This record gives sequence, C-alpha cells and structure tokens, in this order.
Amino acid sequence: MNPFFGGLLSGFLVLFLLHLGYLAGINFSEVRKVGKPLIVFGLFFPLVTGVLGVFAGTAIGMSIGGSTTLGVLCASASYIAAPAAVHVALPKANATVALMSSIGVTFPFNLIIGIPVYYKIAEFLSSL
Repeated sequence: MNPFFGGLLSGFLVLFLLHLGYLAGINFSEVRKVGKPLIVFGLFFPLVTGVLGVFAGTAIGMSIGGSTTLGVLCASASYIAAPAAVHVALPKANATVALMSSIGVTFPFNLIIGIPVYYKIAEFLSSL
C-alpha cells in the first residue's frame, strides 16, 4: 500500500495544488467582478476565527506554539476540499470565487500577516 499512498500521494498533491494555483492565477479577474466584499471577507473572517482559535487554545492550557497552530487552523480555509465541495454542493455557484477567496486571498494573508499576528497574540495571552 505504501507505494500507492506514500510516494504517489505527495506527487499528486503537488500537481493538484499547482493546478489550483494556476486556476486562481488565470481567474484573478473574477475578484474584480465580485469586488471588495470578497477581499474583505477573505481577510477579515480568517483574522476573527484565528484570534478566536488562539484564545481557545490559551484558555485550555495549550502552549504558545499550540495556541498559534490552533489559531492558524481556525483561520485557514480548506484550500483543497472547500473549492471542490462548493462546486459539488452548489453547482450554479461560481466555483472560481470560492477558489479565489481561499487560495487567492486567505492563503497569502495567513502566510504573510496571519501567522505572525496569531503568534504575537498567543505570546501576549500567555504572559497574562
């Protein structure tokens, strides 16, 4: 089983993520059609849920790293499953908008700004 699930899975996952990134890139003009609400939601909602995750992690006694990780998980979109689930569950919905929201807005935000913010909040809360 390992040759099929161990070695091949990583390769297929890389190809799938490259494909999603490609789709996000060529359909970036969809952001202009939906406009600012998509960008605001893609930035604001992860920040709120990430901070709530850090608070929850600290409240149950997790370490700074554990609270930060929980915050990141709460703030993250399911970059792989969510666009596919939206496409299947809502066939008339624009799947590109879900893809752009998760991969084009939320993912870069979390990498550049979100993770450091969640870490600093976890540090602050652990010092109280």
